[in-house]
Amino acid sequence: MFIIKIGGGKGINLKGVISDLATLNEKFIIVHGANALRDELADKIGFHKKVVTSLSGYDSVLSDETTIDLMMMTYAGLKNKRIVELCQQNGINAIGLSGLDGKVIQGKRNSGIKVREGGKTLLLRDFSGKPKSINRDLLILLLENGYSPVLSVPLIDENNFAINSENDDIVALLQSEFQAEKIVSLIEEPGFLLDKNDPSSLIANISKAELETMEQKVDGRMKRKILALRKLFESGDTTVILSDGRTEHPVMDALNGKGTIIK
Repeated sequence: MFIIKIGGGKGINLKGVISDLATLNEKFIIVHGANALRDELADKIGFHKKVVTSLSGYDSVLSDETTIDLMMMTYAGLKNKRIVELCQQNGINAIGLSGLDGKVIQGKRNSGIKVREGGKTLLLRDFSGKPKSINRDLLILLLENGYSPVLSVPLIDENNFAINSENDDIVALLQSEFQAEKIVSLIEEPGFLLDKNDPSSLIANISKAELETMEQKVDGRMKRKILALRKLFESGDTTVILSDGRTEHPVMDALNGKGTIIK
């Protein structure tokens, strides 16, 4: 089985991704983002997201009720259903679910994010958390009956409220449950770049042992992403491919060795 993570950037070639998936003789689960669509809608309604940096150096979007509403409209709504539509057009019998539906992804709400503001340490509370459990029975039922799950945030927390979470953490949890042979992460870059502004700084191969060293050299959201990549290997061996989602054949390119391969 494969896990396919589709980034939420505007440049991702969704038609190419889905047409490639239609040629695979593999079961797969899709986890997708929609950050560009969310930000576009936020601009239209005059809402500005707030990004905060925790004391440990990880960046997060502060998720208030308006943010959750935007995610329901864009992630679980428009983007999810457009992906399902493309799947159906390509002969993939997909079913779109947010973490809320059937409690397919349940999380635990964060106790708060510690940040420094104005020389003080503050504890900010919002609707965000960590995925903790997967409704494995539901996903197995779907996969064994020919359905391809297309998953998105928001998740459902321990008190049955919608919460935001990181897709990288969701993929790590799915991997711990399903032990996917390959995890393909499609992004708006050629792969893992040492210099985000220089495509020629692509690293073709990374061992899982090198990830910890790299985490110490970066900051912000990239620091969080490398931590999530490390978690993918905690439950066993797999192959993770970070590849360009903007090409004509994004999935085929990734499976044929383009991008960054982590083993």
